[in-house]
Amino acid sequence: MASSTLFLVFICLCFVVSSSVATTSPRPILQVTKDTTTLQYVTQISQRTPFVPVKLTLDLGGPYMWVNCERAYTSTTYTPALCGSAPCRLLNTTSCTTGTTCNPPVPDCFNNTCGHGPDNPIANTGTSGQLGADVFKIQASNGRNLVSVLTVPRLYFICGNNFVNDGLASGVTGMAGLGRTGASLPAQLSTYFRFDPKFALCLSRSSGAVFFGDGPYTLLPNVDASSSLTYTPLIVNPVTESGFVGDASPKYFIGVKSIKVNDKRVSGFNQSLLTIDGEGRGGTSISTAAPYTVLETTIYKALVAAFVKAMPKNVQKVANVAPFGACFNSNNIGSTRLGPAVPSIDLELLQSKNVWRINGANSMVAVSNNVLCLGFVEARTDFAPVIPVIIGGHQIEDNLLQFDLSRSRLGFSSSLLGRSTTCANFNFTSL
Repeated sequence: MASSTLFLVFICLCFVVSSSVATTSPRPILQVTKDTTTLQYVTQISQRTPFVPVKLTLDLGGPYMWVNCERAYTSTTYTPALCGSAPCRLLNTTSCTTGTTCNPPVPDCFNNTCGHGPDNPIANTGTSGQLGADVFKIQASNGRNLVSVLTVPRLYFICGNNFVNDGLASGVTGMAGLGRTGASLPAQLSTYFRFDPKFALCLSRSSGAVFFGDGPYTLLPNVDASSSLTYTPLIVNPVTESGFVGDASPKYFIGVKSIKVNDKRVSGFNQSLLTIDGEGRGGTSISTAAPYTVLETTIYKALVAAFVKAMPKNVQKVANVAPFGACFNSNNIGSTRLGPAVPSIDLELLQSKNVWRINGANSMVAVSNNVLCLGFVEARTDFAPVIPVIIGGHQIEDNLLQFDLSRSRLGFSSSLLGRSTTCANFNFTSL
């Protein structure tokens, strides 16, 4: 989808808008739990008629929601998207599948239905699937606790299958795409319920929430996490990872101009890697599919070297524990409200004087009772990564991230531990 039309996508999602829908104060919210085995962030919605609970893995950069329709998908309200219709045009797909006509329509019987390829960035798999819509139910909050349940009569999604389901957490049968497209969950929900295209992500090591719409985002004990946001522009990458110029990436990019450890700039890598080039390579994205920040080899080695050098002399380096490249005996590492007392890591941001600071709680991973490892990993060396810096789940935990698509900016709170709360502290109880 051309980047020049990206904003229009969010305000022209005509296929889910109903003229009878009025602006309401409750906003959709997803409750999130972290799967301890896969480190995936998992949520649950209700879909179909009759309603069925569906577990989904969050995919911050995913272009849409997809569901495994091979897992006994039955519904009396399923509606296929016909070739050439507005939903198909929105996905910029020319794929059209013909087959046996079914009455009533079902996901595996697609005549004159447009298709798209759902992918699983965790297992790095993809397949073909059909676009359809069904009833969708989601919890709603007033920013402090749950107040109601909201229903969308026709929310569009892609039908996946067992192949693309591989690698997902136990019980999960799809992915909740929150990406920068007109078919993602934030886009469809904001259009249907008529609020600005904005959502906030707040994850922790155990649980968290995705808030759709504006704040407040109140965490116990009465902390509005949105009250102290710092902003930086969101950057559109005009090239998808598949290499199609003009089809903008659904991923969220920010401008990082340097990396610092203890206020000293990390050197030893080509700084141009931090900038998106004309082929869509380079830059910094944010991901919930990567459990830890993934760095291109030269950036990774430079950061590890700088971090090891900055560690106090009385902290002993120990054998590495995969997949990490720098591990330490924790006996001489102190503890602070922001986590282990280790050198800070700063992402110095473009187009602003702001810095995203990563303190010990977000930089270190406890792999045993007395071993802490630097929680960054090296990108696979068997291919050149398209995105050299992917900020992963561990680094964004207990940070509120607000994605404001109308202003194309990211608001970030820095660690909420400094405000004596965490992203696990939203009150998921009803009034």
